[in-house]
Amino acid sequence: MAHISKRFTRNMILMVAGMLSMLGLTVLQPANVSAQTYSVVSTTSMTKTAYHRSSAKGAVFNLAHTKKLANLKNYPNTTWYASKKVTLKHGSTKAIYYQVKNGAGTVSGYVWHSYLTKGKSPLTLTDAKAAVAMDAKTGKVIWSKNENTPRAIASVTKLMTLYLVLQKVAGKSATWNSKVTTSYSGLKSMGSSSVYGGFKFTKNSYTVKQLYDAALIDSSNNAAIALGQWVAGGSTPTYNKKFIKLMNAQAKKWHLGRASFVSANGMEQSALKGYGYSIGGANANLVSAKDVALIAKHLITDYPTVLKTSSIGSLKVSGQLCYNYNNLLPGRKYYNSALKVDGLKTGYTDLAGYCFVGTGQKSGHDRLITVVLHDAD
Repeated sequence: MAHISKRFTRNMILMVAGMLSMLGLTVLQPANVSAQTYSVVSTTSMTKTAYHRSSAKGAVFNLAHTKKLANLKNYPNTTWYASKKVTLKHGSTKAIYYQVKNGAGTVSGYVWHSYLTKGKSPLTLTDAKAAVAMDAKTGKVIWSKNENTPRAIASVTKLMTLYLVLQKVAGKSATWNSKVTTSYSGLKSMGSSSVYGGFKFTKNSYTVKQLYDAALIDSSNNAAIALGQWVAGGSTPTYNKKFIKLMNAQAKKWHLGRASFVSANGMEQSALKGYGYSIGGANANLVSAKDVALIAKHLITDYPTVLKTSSIGSLKVSGQLCYNYNNLLPGRKYYNSALKVDGLKTGYTDLAGYCFVGTGQKSGHDRLITVVLHDAD
């Protein structure tokens, strides 16, 4: 009867509020009835203990249980640190909750104890075919999954291309203001493609810096090829083939035994053929997750200024907006200020899946490079 009476009272309040509203009057809405049913029975301090979610169910709430602060399903690899054990009463039922905070300190609140399992969260990349985490200073692999298996790497390829561009700019034969010819019809068609385009070649030449920004920030496929031809000394598909030889020579110099390149931008040969840039051989660049991390290590070690560009969210280049798809950067969906992410490259093709190279350096720690190849998201 108490339950029926409570529901009846609630409905009457809402009905009266509705009638007053129809008459042009306002009434303060009553607080959520269910929110008032949680009360603290006891609180016990505990030694800081690590937990991780036991399933995708559950959520982090405020103490009054009136506000959901986070869904555990969105934190599959998060370690939560409990500092208090709280018994809450809801109606006639008592339940134990832990007061928790994630390692970054960005989310805190209360979680029902059965939604958590003691211990640090094991890192899992269920859908990714390969992944690696590397110390950028020492080159030591600190976590990996199929690190030595060569795979298609899509636009992550551009890290090697841009390394060779930076190498030429650092020499005496070129500057950032050097002109790159972009008049070849295949490159113009590529830039206008709904699938492979983005940065359109509306001019017959751009500066090295303009194409470098377009290739790194917006992952422009035609910009990457044009830069590669420029590095090789020309502006036609013949020089594209010469540039790819330079890519493979550099991989050999670095002792990347599981890396082979057939394109300057990461597109497969089957797609490049329609633009006049297929060179024969394998269909795609094949590089292992570990070797991708080593390419990134050489890039940011030899030319650390690359991080100033890779951390830019968006930039107008020759009147066109170049957008960075790294969602760990400031203002983006997965930004976390504690991680200090400032690069580096994303990529996707149907063959390669979603590929990502990330890097960041937390205060007091070595820089970290992470690589994920062929993920589903």
